[in-house]
Amino acid sequence: MFKSILVVLCAFLFCSISNAQEKVAKREVLSLDKGWRFHKGDIPYPVIKGHNETYRNAKAGRVSGAASTTYDDSSWRVLDLPHDWAIEGRVTPDANLSQGYYHRGFGWYRRKFRLSSEDKGKHIELQFDGIATHATIWVNGTVLHRNWCGYTSMYVDITPYATYGDNLNTVAVRVDADAQEGWWYEGAGIYRHTWLVKRSPLHIITDGVFANPVKRTDGQWKIPAEISLYNSGKLSAAGEVEVTLLAPDGTIVTTQTTGCTVGALKEEVASLKLVVSNPQLWSPDNPTLYKVKTVVRQNGTVTDETETKCGFRTVRFDKNTGFWLNDENIKIKGVCNHQDHAGVGVAVPDALWEFRLRKLKEMGVNAYRAAHNPMAKEFMAACDSMGIMVLDENRLFNTSPEYVRQLEWLVRRDRNCPSVILWSVFNEEPMQGSENGYEMVRRMYDVVKEMDSTRSITAAMNGGFFSEYNVSQGVDVGGFNYQIDNYDRFHEKNPDIPLTSSEDGSAFMVRGEYKTDKSRNIIDSYDSESAGWGATHRRAWKEVAERPWMAGCFYWTGFDYHGEPTPFEWPSVSSFFGIMDLCGFPKMAYYLHQAQWREDKPVLELVPHWNWPVDSIGKPIQVMALSNADKVRLLLNGKIISEQQVDPYEMNTWYVPYKPGKLEAIGYKDGKVVSRTKVETTKAPVCLQLTSYRNSLAGDGRDAMTVTVEALDAKGRHVPTTHNMIEFSITGPARIIGLGNGNPNCHEPEKGNKRSLFNGLAQVIIQATEGSGEVTLTAITPGMKQATLTIPVNQVAPVPFVPIENPPMMLDKWIASPLALDRPDVTCQIADNDMNSWQPVTVSTGRGLLLENANYIIFRTEFTPYLEYQKEGGAILFKNLAGKAEVWLNGQLLGAKEVLDERDFKVELPAVKDKCDLRVLLHAPINTHVGLKGSVMLQAK
Repeated sequence: MFKSILVVLCAFLFCSISNAQEKVAKREVLSLDKGWRFHKGDIPYPVIKGHNETYRNAKAGRVSGAASTTYDDSSWRVLDLPHDWAIEGRVTPDANLSQGYYHRGFGWYRRKFRLSSEDKGKHIELQFDGIATHATIWVNGTVLHRNWCGYTSMYVDITPYATYGDNLNTVAVRVDADAQEGWWYEGAGIYRHTWLVKRSPLHIITDGVFANPVKRTDGQWKIPAEISLYNSGKLSAAGEVEVTLLAPDGTIVTTQTTGCTVGALKEEVASLKLVVSNPQLWSPDNPTLYKVKTVVRQNGTVTDETETKCGFRTVRFDKNTGFWLNDENIKIKGVCNHQDHAGVGVAVPDALWEFRLRKLKEMGVNAYRAAHNPMAKEFMAACDSMGIMVLDENRLFNTSPEYVRQLEWLVRRDRNCPSVILWSVFNEEPMQGSENGYEMVRRMYDVVKEMDSTRSITAAMNGGFFSEYNVSQGVDVGGFNYQIDNYDRFHEKNPDIPLTSSEDGSAFMVRGEYKTDKSRNIIDSYDSESAGWGATHRRAWKEVAERPWMAGCFYWTGFDYHGEPTPFEWPSVSSFFGIMDLCGFPKMAYYLHQAQWREDKPVLELVPHWNWPVDSIGKPIQVMALSNADKVRLLLNGKIISEQQVDPYEMNTWYVPYKPGKLEAIGYKDGKVVSRTKVETTKAPVCLQLTSYRNSLAGDGRDAMTVTVEALDAKGRHVPTTHNMIEFSITGPARIIGLGNGNPNCHEPEKGNKRSLFNGLAQVIIQATEGSGEVTLTAITPGMKQATLTIPVNQVAPVPFVPIENPPMMLDKWIASPLALDRPDVTCQIADNDMNSWQPVTVSTGRGLLLENANYIIFRTEFTPYLEYQKEGGAILFKNLAGKAEVWLNGQLLGAKEVLDERDFKVELPAVKDKCDLRVLLHAPINTHVGLKGSVMLQAK
């Protein structure tokens, strides 16, 4: 009986102690973007030879070379993320044209950070939002992740590998950007954000809340919330999950609670249902967002919480009537886009997503196809808040476990976004018209539907539509890429399949150019040419708009992008497809679509400019008016040339004998003037002008904005034929991070402080540092008055971040000799094939080792000092060294500690090259605790 009671009591005490060790703390999300060390180029793995070296190399935590915790990276460049090293280079004709003629190659990143002793017991996760292209990630000398897609995020649980206190954590990332996933510019490096996330053992996993509202047949709405929980603790954990819906104004709409029990190292899903009546609906015109707040508690204490945005809207694709949003039949007016921008490549600051989407909204765009890969989560959030519907596209067509994991990640991350109206499982795959392709899509379809049954699935096909087996048979919505001539035939043969044009157009034009000259790789801006597989902007829209059963279209592309310079090669280095250029400056097609798609405002624009050479006087100039009026009247120098009915597809064209002066257009609707515009012959440029996209910057170290540079004449008129080289300087709390001008044939560097105007325009991208003050940007060019722009930078709280460490060299890999009664030979040789006599030992734990029936023990480590210590020498600091000690380096005594008590001890390290053999002989009475109870570090003298 007594024995049973004792067993129960011991079990109770063990559980109490274990529970006390389970840290309870709220989630902490810290930016890890600051202070990375970067090396461009590969660093070969050291050649491994010999028994012992080969044996140790195969063990966890013992990697060699640039991934090692002791690697000397002190000469590496220090930078902040996001980072694209490719865009920092220069274009060369020997590089891949699809990648914009930029060299990519390999690169390494390293970052050290500290975890406090209070973090021990928490779940610790590293997050990499995107690395181009393939990556290997080591933490504290152990490889933890390999990524095979440059567009998927990596969530790396480092809890078992983390160190605390003085022992810093080392993250090393090798990036292989020679690997290519696409036929467009993909950049190189850690080009999206990085994070360190600390959570309690019982917590919500990353992207672990699914709370997408669904309308019921009775008219009410429900949110079938699914909360994925994980328990990294040592014991089973019982708790409760509370889910609260918050209205846009922050008031509580409804709350539900359920219990949960999650076993140690297990994952469970807690399910709840919220019922809502008459919510405000999300749409492109009114992008109303609610929040779902999820709280996890144990014994009444919050262990984790997160907020997830959601929107109430219904989405439906109909075989006869196209697309329906909130029971309203609308056309999808979309564009396809890659993710790069002038000057920054793929390392796009978050604020530029808003800039780019705002330009598209102004044009009349209501939908965006992420071509051909997942976008940044900040981009998705911007689409949610700004009202842009998204065709969310998977990158790689593959149903093996790794690629299914990538697809699952995409759906899990984005399935709460009200902006997502359609999933796309691939783009233009050769197997699309085969039984193999059909079987693959059937499996991918099942993966998506298992995770999200609320949205339709498509695949962007450019062929194989009429094969016996084809992918359209395995999706909800048929996706046409460049199939205008097959629209009617396919619809007739497959009347039950809803259809959309997933990619359309591929028309060419260069901003500000109005004469095609293919010897100079120039194509005019009159919508006169398209790729052989495509169509002009005007024809593409007409073919979709006139078919009610076509849901809409996604034009290729909204913006120009680096690489894929079709129809040319070198010296062209970026695309010609964009409705806007690389900087976001509109081409003629921008105003064409604005006239076709904007019903809420009068639209009237004229092209071309009216600055032609003297020898053009009297010669006919093609003039186009882009308008949503009923009629347009054209006047030259006050005299009426013509009045035409507006063709909503083709617009209006005249051939006007050139005469300097003012060309004016007037738009009429129902007989009334609704719009006016003009182009004028200007004088020579006399000054520069800088115009910022916004009025101020937030001093958080991240906020960025575009600044437009242009030349003006004496009357303040834009001069569209200027090509001067501009030099920039900046003072105050901001820096220039990129330059562009939208010229697809320009080879000037996109970093630095100089950029030429192209047809009157250039762009500077500036980014704030942390703090506040005034930024002054200055632009100068010979022969013109300089321009100065002052931008206030407002003090804001910075994003919580992991402090940057500039640590000494930590010596944390030790082995210990057998215990000995008599003094051993400190300089004894250890056989190279002896991996068993000396045992690995953990130091700096504060515990030490017991000299059981012994008086002596030797601790040994090998290291190569950092370069600065090899040249200048240094000091080795032993923190909390317990026992009498002798410190030996390469067979020579460096110093001795003569007292038994635990204390810090320092010895001087002489200047020394190559690998060092460091040994510590510890001596104490029998059955005494001795050891390296604290960290050991090599530091400056």
